[in-house]
Amino acid sequence: MKIYTRTGDEGKTGVIGGRIEKDDVRVEAYGTIDELNALIGEAMIRMNAQVYADLLTDLTEIQHELFDAGGDLAQVGKNRKYKVTRDMVTRLEELIDKYDAECPPIQRFILPGGSPVSAALHMCRVVARRAERCVVTLTREQETNDEVRRYLNRLSDFFFVAARVANVRAGVPDVEYKRGGQVFG
Repeated sequence: MKIYTRTGDEGKTGVIGGRIEKDDVRVEAYGTIDELNALIGEAMIRMNAQVYADLLTDLTEIQHELFDAGGDLAQVGKNRKYKVTRDMVTRLEELIDKYDAECPPIQRFILPGGSPVSAALHMCRVVARRAERCVVTLTREQETNDEVRRYLNRLSDFFFVAARVANVRAGVPDVEYKRGGQVFG
């Protein structure tokens, strides 16, 4: 199989059910999810396998789920078969609660940073938020799987908590925003 097909040279790309413009909001949405998936891989290579074994397992599953989400968004036409489900959203909520239990209570807003792993996970968080915004736009304009939007919303929360856990496990405090007062607790 050849990697290049030349079928996109005119600015269109193939999706499940047809061809659309490469700058279509649908392509932007699943392309942003692909970008997020690559950033997760970048974050994972920074992690010590012993210290982060559980998080590495969860992130690998999330990478597969993001591939499913991209596939869901890449479908046009009538015969759609979606993979992202409410159960995936619920599982993310359970992971958020599990990892949040490792973290100290939040007193102030948290700035991205601390340890290298935490900073990488914060990058994942902000790209997950951007992907969510793209999917919100897509769902306003075209029909698609609404569970992908919910999944991305929880996923950004997951990355926030995972970034905090990374700092805890590295013995590095979160970087607190100091120009405001205590806003939590």
